[in-house]
Amino acid sequence: MQKKLFLHEEILLLALRDEEGTIASGTMYQYAIGAALLAELLLSKRIEVEQSGKRKLVNLFSPTPLGEPLIDECLEKVSSAKRRAVLQTWVSRFSGVKNLKHRVARQLCRRGILRADEDKVLLIFTRKIYPEVNPGPERELIRRLEHAIFTDTRDIDPRTVVLLSLANSTGLLKVVFDKKKLKGRKARIKQIVNGEITGKAATEAIQAMQAAVMVACIMPTLMATTVSH
Repeated sequence: MQKKLFLHEEILLLALRDEEGTIASGTMYQYAIGAALLAELLLSKRIEVEQSGKRKLVNLFSPTPLGEPLIDECLEKVSSAKRRAVLQTWVSRFSGVKNLKHRVARQLCRRGILRADEDKVLLIFTRKIYPEVNPGPERELIRRLEHAIFTDTRDIDPRTVVLLSLANSTGLLKVVFDKKKLKGRKARIKQIVNGEITGKAATEAIQAMQAAVMVACIMPTLMATTVSH
């Protein structure tokens, strides 16, 4: 079993309240998961981004599956699409995958990190919850984010940059860290999100990361559109 978590798994871990196993309020986690899936395809060189005028179109680069069902399903969507689409469209499509939260949560249950359970809402409705049973992986990813945000290191790997960017744009950083402390590191976070701090990562990975980070910028717009409808 792969020990390293995928970006969409990390996003869900940040979004879930550890003991309750429910999503923290005030986050746009579903769009973060959709963007994380797109980022995985970019970082693994399964897709690439083409600048076409003002639009950033997604092109299929390699149809070879990664062996992770959810990512491979998204890759198949890109591969079988009749027309090319922009980054925003693919984030929306990926975030709209049926039972997305539960599918990612079940993966984390199989890894022994979460536990699937049920509770009652208003003593009437039953819902699935996913309390944390192994806090180690989440502590490690929070440690990575903490190191990136609250130190002045320039050695940040592309996956952490993508995770930070998505967590920042979808309200997840405020769930994990103190808001006042984050405000004091606003300039630092902006540097990271803009790709000014890349560390020792390979140039190819940085380029893929930057393409993924651009997706994060459209999250609030997507959410506002959804709410208005």
